[in-house]
Amino acid sequence: MIVIALIAAAAGLVLAHRAYRTAEIVLSGLLLDVLGSDGVEVVASRQTVYFGLGTDSPLGLRMTPECTSAFLVLPLLLVGAVMIALRPRITRRVLVALAVGGLAVVVVNQFRVLTLVGLVKWLGVDTGYYWGHTLLGSMVSVFGGAAALVAFVWLATRR
Repeated sequence: MIVIALIAAAAGLVLAHRAYRTAEIVLSGLLLDVLGSDGVEVVASRQTVYFGLGTDSPLGLRMTPECTSAFLVLPLLLVGAVMIALRPRITRRVLVALAVGGLAVVVVNQFRVLTLVGLVKWLGVDTGYYWGHTLLGSMVSVFGGAAALVAFVWLATRR
């Protein structure tokens, strides 16, 4: 039953990726608000968070399918389903590993967005966006995703 639920959750992520991206960008907007960013507004229908409104350098960041954490959570769900199907006695460990790994991927993606915003504020829109999106943001995603995967495997397979 749990295997079917995990496969259904994976399919749900694919089918409802727009809703997932909307939730992610709303979370980004909340974090930016809490951290005191100027002029933050979320347009959920466009999966976009605007910041710096009312300043000389406003910018909107759109959560596109390539930028969402959904497609990093997806393989965790599928691998977890396979692990439970093959070894049902490790179900609890796999579910804990999925919760930790999934949360880590979401946190990493939020950190990537916050890093990009910070670089835009520090270096300006053109340079900050370039460095935040192409280099540093990618590094955050790759290393954070790898760390989440390692944590998932370690938690799911340890005794």
